[in-house]
Order: sequence, then C-alpha cells, then structure tokens
Amino acid sequence: MTELLDGLWQASLWLAVGVVVLAVLRPLLVRLGGVALAYRSWWLLQLLLLALMLPLPQVALLEHVPTLPLKVVPGAVEGMAGQSLPWAGLLLLAWMMGAVLCLLRDLRAQRRFERGMGQLCARADGSWQASADPGLPALVGLWRPRIVVGPDFDQQFTAQEQGLILQHERSHRRNGDHWANGALLMARAVFWFHPLLPWASRRFLRDQELACDARTIAPQPALRGLYASTLLKAQLVHPVAPAVCHWRSQPVLKERIAMLKQSKRKALPWVSGQVLVVGLCLGMGAVAWASQGGAAADGQAGAAMDREIEVEKMPPPSYPKSAFEQRQVGVVNLRVEVDAKGHPTDVQVLSATNPGVFDAVSIAAARSWTYRPAIKNGKPVAGAVKIPITYAMDNTEDSQ
Repeated sequence: MTELLDGLWQASLWLAVGVVVLAVLRPLLVRLGGVALAYRSWWLLQLLLLALMLPLPQVALLEHVPTLPLKVVPGAVEGMAGQSLPWAGLLLLAWMMGAVLCLLRDLRAQRRFERGMGQLCARADGSWQASADPGLPALVGLWRPRIVVGPDFDQQFTAQEQGLILQHERSHRRNGDHWANGALLMARAVFWFHPLLPWASRRFLRDQELACDARTIAPQPALRGLYASTLLKAQLVHPVAPAVCHWRSQPVLKERIAMLKQSKRKALPWVSGQVLVVGLCLGMGAVAWASQGGAAADGQAGAAMDREIEVEKMPPPSYPKSAFEQRQVGVVNLRVEVDAKGHPTDVQVLSATNPGVFDAVSIAAARSWTYRPAIKNGKPVAGAVKIPITYAMDNTEDSQ
C-alpha cells in the first residue's frame, strides 16, 4: 500500500519536473523544429513514467545478516489501546475514488458527444455523416476511429475545403493522435490531483492540432490561405469531447492561423531540435530511473563506505490481548528481506518460543516499518536483517 503511494508521489514529482522543462523549452523547440517538434517533445512525460516503472539491476543479497533486537512490553495491547488512523489506506482510498470519478466524468462526456451525433451514414469519401452536429468534423473512436462530419458539411464547405478537412483528420489517424488522447484521458484520471496536469493537457492538445495543421499543409504550401479561411469558417462553439480529435478548436484559432504563416525550417536548426529532444528524453529518463535507488539510499549512493540495513521507523507491535491476559511472554526471531529501494519484500519467522502467539503481530509490524537499504561499494543493494522481538510483561522481565 505504501509502495503504491510512494510510486504515485515520485511519479507526480517527475511529471512536474517534465512539465516545467517542456514549458521553458517550448519557444526554443518551436524555433528549431516548428510545432511538430514541440508536439513530439511531449513523449518526455511518457518516458519519465516508463523509466520509473523499470526495475533497478538486481544485486545479490549481502551474505552478512545483521541483527536488530527489539523488546515489547504491554504499552499498547491489541484490541484495547486506541489504534491510530490508517492514513496510508485513507489516502489510497481517496486517490482511487478521485481516479474513478474523473474517469467516469470523461467517459460520460465522451458518450454524450457520441450520442449527440445521432445516426451515422457512410459517405463515398470514406468518412461518416452524422444527423446532428455536437462539434464536427472530428476523428471519433479509439479502437476503430472514424472521421465524422456534420449534416451540413457539403453545404458549408466547398469541395476543396472538404478535401483539406478530411486530409487533416486522416493525418490525425495516421499519426495515432486518437491513441495519444486516450492515454491523456487515463493520465488525467490517475493524476487527477496534480496541479500542473490541467495546463499540460490543454497545451498538449493545442500542440497536437498545430502539428496536424503543419503536416496537412506541408505538401501543399500554396493552399495556406485557403486552409486559414477554412479554419475561420468553422469556429467551434460546442464543448469538446475528451478523446476526440476536433477539426474546429476555437481556443487555438489565432495560433493555428499564425502557424500557417511560418516558412519552412532550415535543415541545420531542424536537426539540432531533434537531437535536443532525443537527448532530453534519454537524459531525464535515465535520471528518473536512477533516482529510484538514489532516493532509497538517502543521498549516500555515491559514498565509498558500506552500510548495513537500518530501520528508520520501528514502532513496536501491539501486545496480543490473549497473551497479555494470560501473562505470556516469548521471543520471535524474524528474518526481513529488504530490496534496494528500502521496501520489505519478505518476512519470515525463523523461530518462536511460543509458536503462534506473537507471530502474526510481529510479521505485521515488520512489514510496516521503514527501512534504509544496505550500501555496498557506494550503491544501495538488497539485503536481509534478523530481528529478535522479545515480548515481556515489563522492562526488567526476561522471556521464559
């Protein structure tokens, strides 16, 4: 449970770093490689999240197993003392509820948009014509995306304008922009609490439309004027759906027309921009991946000295109520394996003087403790630690 929350926290921090970096570099990227390069740079966020999910290299367990003794007295008796609130569980529940609500909201908006199109009829040009217009033309659908136009498409646009619009939507489909929108929908659900994600979502969708405009008009630069007038003719006044590639996008209308006036990029700056984006993705991805071990080592990954496993937070287990009432004492010897990130991966009972009496509370406590991983040759490694837990009725009494 705590590992999932730690992963969400780490992913949120790296998402924030990635969004800030892209926001700062965007003017430079547009100058070097145009809006297509700016749109491509959003791959950085996906690569950062992927890097955080990649496992660190497996290192053999340290042969030496240190021992950390612990003594428990009936200060907190199981079932009698007030238990602290399970904050980790509450936070996880709040995150899950927020993610589900956000996902349902977007899916409902998508469904409402698709119902608003009414009945669809196939057209000779490969597109589909809707009986109503909730915000068309658009590329609709994820698994089987279809280009859908409004009922007055033939009356509103000339044949040449229709061709440009259909080319635009086909470019969205060839480039897989509908899949990108689906991934964005999931990211908005998972990171619904992230303060920078709303801005990043809007900027991503704007760059998507600008890049699609550039791809559409690049082979036919003589039609820039017609393309701009077609954009002006179709201003979107309907709310957009979360997983739809809209031809009409009112918030970026001026930006799209301004992009059409830009001249073709020179080769050298274009290559420099591509190298910059690739280097940025690889470099930050590598740092994010390596940070998993670095965070666990608490900044000592570069140190030359070795260190055994340490326990940062070690609240004692609750004394079992039945054992307290019968004045039972005993010793439970645990072996706890800890990975290179400081997470307990396995807890075993090696021996117990009263088998079955203190085992369960001992294992539960060991899984909740916070560990610092062992350091070998300056790097965090997996290891194990023996923890004998002595249960006594007072601080002076030895277990029998």
